[in-house]
Order: sequence, then structure tokens, then C-alpha cells
Amino acid sequence: MKDNIILIGFMGCGKTSVGIKLSYQMRRTMVDTDKWIEKKQKMTVSDIFDTYGEEAFRRMETECLKELIQTVDRQIISVGGGLPVREENHRLLKQLGRVIYLKVTPETVYLRLKDDTSRPLLKVEDPLGRICSLMEKRGPVYEACADRIIEASELSFEEIISRIMAEV
Repeated sequence: MKDNIILIGFMGCGKTSVGIKLSYQMRRTMVDTDKWIEKKQKMTVSDIFDTYGEEAFRRMETECLKELIQTVDRQIISVGGGLPVREENHRLLKQLGRVIYLKVTPETVYLRLKDDTSRPLLKVEDPLGRICSLMEKRGPVYEACADRIIEASELSFEEIISRIMAEV
């Protein structure tokens, strides 16, 4: 297993923000898989969804993990909220490093993302309902992938980082 710290969880749980702050504190580079895919594809995640569909994006996520396993070590990796859903990715995540699930409530996600128009899966009439539905399906998957679960809804970024650092 590589010495990476991988942050998983539902969109809006704080993976990217925590990852950036953690990377500074631990003096490690951070990789965001969504940004990695956007750079490689030269288009946004929303445009990839619109042009090629969700399944094509999920395949890109798997390819991203395979490449990261070959190329990175001692880094902080923030993955897209749907990445752990593909069964194949569970094994890849474990190979890549220690997996930390930032668990939040649907209400927390909704409050953080209600005005964010860049989330393709929330471009629906009832975003809170969609969040609840997706989280119900994904929650057990995140838990199965995780080496550690941090209940993050009520914690500050500093508190989350302290808990992660205590683990590593």
C-alpha cells in the first residue's frame, strides 16, 4: 500500500477544502481526481457529463486511480463523490493508500451546495431529495471503502485535519 491519504465522501462534505489545508499542514502535494480528469480531458466535469454521460466519466475516474497508483506516493488525494461507487475502485483505493470517509448529513450537503450550479447530479427539481437518495445508496459504499470514518457535519476544517493527523 502506498503512503497516500485519500479523502472520500459525498459532494460538499469538504474533501477538497480539507485536502488543500491538510496538504499544507503535512507538506504534501494534493491531487483532486475531478481536477485531474478535467485537465486530462480539457473540459469540466459538467461538460463531460453532458457530452459523454455519467458512465464515461466513471470510467475516467477508474483510469485516473490506475494512473495515480503508478505515479504518486505521500500525497493527499481528494476523490469525486461517485468514484467509490464502482466496485473496481474499492481495490484501487486500498492500493492507493489510507482511505478516510468524511461523513456528513444530507442537510449539511444541501446547505453547502444549494446555490452551486456546477454539480451535474443536483441539476434537478428537488436537490435535497436527490441528495438524500444518493447518500442512502452511497453511504454503505463509502463505509465499506473507508479505513476511518470522520463524522464531519459539526466539525471545523481544523478539527477534521486534527483527527486525520492523529490517524497518520
